[in-house]
Amino acid sequence: MVQGQERKVVFPFTAIVGHEKAKLALLIAAVNPLVGGVLLRGDKGTGKSTMVRALADVLPEIEIVGDCPFNCNPRNPLEMCDWCYQRYASGEELPVRRVKMRVVDLPLSVTVDRLVGTLDVERALKEGVRALEPGLLAEANRNILYIDEVNLLDDYIADVLLDAAAMGWNIVEREGVSVRHPARFILVGSMNPEEGELRPQILDRFGLVVDVETPMDPETRIEIVKRVEEFFADPDAFYRKYEPQQNELRERVERARRLLPKVEVGEDLLRLLAETIVKLGVRTNRAEIVTVRAAKAIAALDGRTRVSLEDLKKAMELALPHRLKSRPFEKPPLERLRKALREVCDGEGECHGHLRGRGPTGSEGERNPQAQGSLERVFEPSNCEISLPSELPKREKGLAEKTWRGSRSEWRTVINYPQGIPVSFTLPKDGKVHDLDLVATIRAAAVRASSARKQLKIRDEDIRVRVRRTRVPRLTVLVLDSSGSMATAMRISLAKKVAIELTKRMYVKRDAAALIVFRGTNASVVVPPTRRYDAVIEALGSVPTGGRTPLSDALYKLLALTKAVRAKNPWTQVKAVLITDGKANVPLGIASTLREEIETLSEALAKLGVEVEIYDTRIPDAIELSRSYIDLIAASCGGKVHRVG
Repeated sequence: MVQGQERKVVFPFTAIVGHEKAKLALLIAAVNPLVGGVLLRGDKGTGKSTMVRALADVLPEIEIVGDCPFNCNPRNPLEMCDWCYQRYASGEELPVRRVKMRVVDLPLSVTVDRLVGTLDVERALKEGVRALEPGLLAEANRNILYIDEVNLLDDYIADVLLDAAAMGWNIVEREGVSVRHPARFILVGSMNPEEGELRPQILDRFGLVVDVETPMDPETRIEIVKRVEEFFADPDAFYRKYEPQQNELRERVERARRLLPKVEVGEDLLRLLAETIVKLGVRTNRAEIVTVRAAKAIAALDGRTRVSLEDLKKAMELALPHRLKSRPFEKPPLERLRKALREVCDGEGECHGHLRGRGPTGSEGERNPQAQGSLERVFEPSNCEISLPSELPKREKGLAEKTWRGSRSEWRTVINYPQGIPVSFTLPKDGKVHDLDLVATIRAAAVRASSARKQLKIRDEDIRVRVRRTRVPRLTVLVLDSSGSMATAMRISLAKKVAIELTKRMYVKRDAAALIVFRGTNASVVVPPTRRYDAVIEALGSVPTGGRTPLSDALYKLLALTKAVRAKNPWTQVKAVLITDGKANVPLGIASTLREEIETLSEALAKLGVEVEIYDTRIPDAIELSRSYIDLIAASCGGKVHRVG
């Protein structure tokens, strides 16, 4: 909406209905980029992306060096690239140009080269000069870097991004080119928690976090529909309608940026903030720093040079909630924060914000579903301590055991695959080129041309592709037997405990998780592939037990799920964890006997490369009246068997 055609596609910031906290957080970041960025969390369709893209039109103009591709600050040598600093130090007058701040999108499919920069191919071919072609971090310098669905960002991209955000500099070493430039951007992300949690390292990097909730007031929802329909009917007219408010807000942000250096925080408020954070048990000093910066920005937006108690409370609501979560699967202790904010209140009653929260969603008794049969019950996971087999990677000869650490996912060497860290190059095996190594290709052509004393011309035999190290995504599928036989001696409680401990292990390794439960007449995918590990644990707690044992259908559902996941990403490694006593009495009818059916499905899993682990819940030395198929499954797919209990 900045100018021209953009007005036809971007919704005005001041026309957005509700979401006052989210809009305030974005304006705080626009006034003071040092708050460290904003994360918007919420369900799909709540307007998160719309708010971020609309922010561009109310951002102020900045001064940049006119002929620098890195948006260097011409007034501050500490924010200049090496080239600009050399010119500045020699007394050269740098050309200055004023431009609007803008939102730079970081797509989830971005490569490392596109992010940090790569060799300028045109200059290398035409001039023989090794020069850098700037990446997205150069474009984002002194602007806003926006990542939609930030929780789905690949780990190796996130690592590079975190390094640049922490240092404020991007250092590029590419094919003999060594360049560094400032990378001081406002990091803004949005995510849907249903699609997985955010890595703690990235979450802490966001200074402010807002939970964006769908308004449940009918009048508010009606107004949203009216404005959206009006916008799409005539975008230009709709923008002109809100243009005065847009201009007013833009001027307000510019005034706040000028006023910000003069804003002060009283000693009493600083002490109150520090004592409150200590009471809450927040361990990072970033909490106080970000809260103070946010409070100053709020005061500057209101045109004041002194931070008030109200400013501090608003800033705490934005900067503290996501820093209270200290352990995996532990829900943020919002009650402690609410109590702390009540103590901070000045006697006027309730504090602001989304922290009023919800009470318990139900009692333990309410978790029992409507019984499908009179013998169906919900068993709680066991409280006893269990020991799972260790899952350490195979060590190469000569390496000490202490050098191994847990890995979030499997590292693989891949050829001609355009994701990962480049380590070498080679000839393409099948003639298809997906990840061209241009420098190696030119070098091979130059060697051949010089030996033949001919003009440089690239031929098929000169083509080289990259060899990379990449993290291969892994999916661990829990297949839980919840049939009636598992109720004997409450083995289902022990099985649920095993499943919960395995889910915690997935959290450490950052594997995707899925849950298949089989009982009665069929199996069902209770939790599809996700990184919301708390959702898996909650589902395990509410699984009812009873009925027959459709083991064949569970293997069939596992087979179908594996094929669906591989269709999206053929590199995905699938591991199945079958927790069962091995009984089966519900055939699918795809073979003449139940035994043949289970054997055929197990062999099909082996052909797909599914790694199978079986946790045997049978009672040791007990007399079993019906047959167990655990040994058959293990033999057919090469699975490992572990005894439970």
